[in-house]
Amino acid sequence: MRLFMISGACGSGKSTMKDALSEIMDPERYACIDCDETGFNWWDYAGTDHESKYHDDCIAEAVRRAAGRDLIFVSCTNPLDFIGKHVLPDGVDSTVFIILNPTDETIRARLRARPAERGFTSDEKIEPHIGYNQWFRRNRGKFPLVIDNTNQTVGETAKIIEEFVKRFA
Repeated sequence: MRLFMISGACGSGKSTMKDALSEIMDPERYACIDCDETGFNWWDYAGTDHESKYHDDCIAEAVRRAAGRDLIFVSCTNPLDFIGKHVLPDGVDSTVFIILNPTDETIRARLRARPAERGFTSDEKIEPHIGYNQWFRRNRGKFPLVIDNTNQTVGETAKIIEEFVKRFA
């Protein structure tokens, strides 16, 4: 199985993209799963001696649900952490990162538009996500696909990802 990791800062459009890809990708061949759908809660891991196990558990559950299909997994997973800290479950033969990287202004606007209970209630809460978005921009050459989805429709971005993923078939 191939693991396609769609990553990016909060507000980059990852969950929206997972929903769009679920509509256009062949469900017999691809499982599209968001980290938020795996049933694990980040706050159960945060501040513990096993924080990195959160992503391990989420990925393992997503791989289980994929049941042998190629997995399109949506998460804020940092690629450096992923390589250095995480253990992949058996059955994952390769991992390919796809990065959503809109402008910082787009991230700010999207996060400010979220309901207060999502936690993006001030610039202080938003700025770390802008910094993460900038990190992806500075390191774009390290990833096989980086998409600035600022001025693209959801459908346009989904089509780019669909065509990219199908090249691995």
